Amino acid sequence: MADLTTPTLGGELAQLRILRQQTLRAVAEASGISGAYLLKLERDDVQAPSPHVLRRLAEHFGISYLALMQLAGYEVADEDRPVSKPGVLADALLSEPLTPNEERAVAAFLATLRSHGRQTSA
Repeated sequence: MADLTTPTLGGELAQLRILRQQTLRAVAEASGISGAYLLKLERDDVQAPSPHVLRRLAEHFGISYLALMQLAGYEVADEDRPVSKPGVLADALLSEPLTPNEERAVAAFLATLRSHGRQTSA
């Protein structure tokens, strides 16, 4: 049984596609791959997906190519630049642009949350 707390490449790709309300066919066509191959990727049936395919998917979704490479099991040698891992929050934020008011509200919430975290850990 898969560890539900550890994101997988397939799980992240499926989540991105669903959050953006896109069909397998639409994502596959935009990325230049077959729908069957995308379905295999989403099911984590592909052991070593092509870096070229991962790049096209990252470009289509507007997410980090290096993060997809890491999720696919590739070692990423670029140590100078931190790589953010895709997650539910990132997916939700990427699914639709925030309005300026929403950006301020999210920033204020994070500041409060982080401030509270520092106070309780002190």
